[in-house]
Amino acid sequence: MADKIKEKAIETLLIEADAVKALTSRIDEEFAMAAKEILECHGRVILTGMGKSGHIGRKIAATLASTGTPAFFMHPGEAFHGDLGMVTTDDIVIAISNSGETNEVINILPIIKRIGAMTVAMSGNAKSTLVKNSDYFINVAVDKEACPLGLAPTASTTAALAMGDALAMALLSVRNFTAQDFAVFHPGGSLGRKLLLTVDHVMHKGDDNPTIDLHKTAKEALFLMTSKGLGATSVTDESGKIAGLLTDGDIRRGLANGVEFLNKPIKELMTENPITISKEKLAAEALNIMEKHKPRPITVIPVVNDKREPIGMVHITDLIKQGVV
Repeated sequence: MADKIKEKAIETLLIEADAVKALTSRIDEEFAMAAKEILECHGRVILTGMGKSGHIGRKIAATLASTGTPAFFMHPGEAFHGDLGMVTTDDIVIAISNSGETNEVINILPIIKRIGAMTVAMSGNAKSTLVKNSDYFINVAVDKEACPLGLAPTASTTAALAMGDALAMALLSVRNFTAQDFAVFHPGGSLGRKLLLTVDHVMHKGDDNPTIDLHKTAKEALFLMTSKGLGATSVTDESGKIAGLLTDGDIRRGLANGVEFLNKPIKELMTENPITISKEKLAAEALNIMEKHKPRPITVIPVVNDKREPIGMVHITDLIKQGVV
């Protein structure tokens, strides 16, 4: 039984892979013209489809919307009972139906035409009613379904989904849609956090920002670092500008030579001219600096202003908590 299960699973994947591969020959001039109409569209792209095609339409609409093309899904059954009011003359409707004869989709075509919206048929039947009554045709025909009964939509829905991705990515490319644009539409996702979160959002500032004068002792620095809990402190000179960085690692290494070390001035122990960052920089950039620091990664970076005054400190644990990974 296990062998039969694996055999059928592999066969399904191969059938669907072949179906997707065959789509490359269907990226023709009509596909390009439909994409151009979408680029020039002053309204929205509306996906519609019944059953499994409807599920595919929802996904394509979501992909388009998240990559710079305003889009939403309209259920053809609900459309016939009022939702057609969402369609305007400036919109483009992409109707998905493998057979091209789905009643619910065909029934709303005359109303869409009367409204004046453009229609794009995504179908596997070039001679269907849907294709004949649409402005553009995107061919998603497959040789066979992966379903051994030939009943459940499998390869056909995979092909439609892949073609929708192809359309969305083509539009994204021509629009010069950037990762920053994507982040604007995904502020709650990990990419959004990476691309929109700045150092200012995560740094410790005010009373939480540890700073100490370079003439103070290691003992005083130790007490300060313990109270602030960041494992480091910025060291400032007489003008208030950053002169160095002292870490708990520096303290531990010094203590290895005896407790008298604690009475030494910080300026003899600190790392001079430490790596710093401005608050406007992306949090992801701070993490990148920490991880790639040589000879070993670092865990904190002082944040300075234009006058080189330490105004904050960013710690790697705060970046990780914010999902900047």
